[in-house]
Amino acid sequence: MYFKMLKLRLLNSIAPAYFFTATTVTFALQFYFFIPAIFANPDARINSSTLLHGAFFLFLILNALGNYVMTIRFPAASVQGAVPLVCSPRCSDHVDAHYLLNGHHFCKLCKKVILRRDHHCFFTGNCIGKRNMRYFIMFCVYTSTTCLYSLVLGVAYLTVEHSISFENPLTFLTLLPLSIGYFFLGAIPGLQFFIVLMLYVWLGIGLTCAGFCCQQILLVARGQTWCQLRKGQVVQTRSPWRRNLSDVFGRQWVLGLFLPVQTVGRVQDHAADQKDS
Repeated sequence: MYFKMLKLRLLNSIAPAYFFTATTVTFALQFYFFIPAIFANPDARINSSTLLHGAFFLFLILNALGNYVMTIRFPAASVQGAVPLVCSPRCSDHVDAHYLLNGHHFCKLCKKVILRRDHHCFFTGNCIGKRNMRYFIMFCVYTSTTCLYSLVLGVAYLTVEHSISFENPLTFLTLLPLSIGYFFLGAIPGLQFFIVLMLYVWLGIGLTCAGFCCQQILLVARGQTWCQLRKGQVVQTRSPWRRNLSDVFGRQWVLGLFLPVQTVGRVQDHAADQKDS
């Protein structure tokens, strides 16, 4: 059990570092290689296409980072200390949070009682629950969009700079194994091989975040959490899906789609905590 917790805590430290490293590398590749090469104009140093795609990428990555910070800034810990830290004898040890009372869980990594805990996110280093679910969902939306947008520009860069044709669907499937062989044979430069690796990183992160986003929106609409779903727990009070979405995204949800700002008021949030407790 000690080694399991040690591995989880190590992952809790490595995952944020991986996220920031991938973000920095993506930013550098976009502005120093992809956008200048794809939208280069011999007649002008900076053209409208370069500005448009640069501004759009900045919008995506700043929203991803902004919602990432908001997820950490507004932790999901319960403000009520009335929930006893007692686990049921039937709790399984392979789950990192034990079910307590109607949506309350005790996370062994955060060492806190979490209100409506959904899961522990290692990329943010904290639990996703009542207060930060909206920010986590928007973080997934913008991270997946940023990755898939970078994937498209990366493919376009390889087509323009290295004359790699992606007309055949099998090209992308065989690109990585062929690039590994060509790299160790010295047939392709290191930058090209690194970009090929990043294509698969962006694809993996983009699809994972998109899947998380769809799953969380479905659970929120049903008024259920991932912890409750895994344990087969039936929600005691099931509200209409519009009410469930409003509780998470707030009344100013449209603003939250474009800016990483707080859309659920503190008073409303505190009242919801009192009701759930």
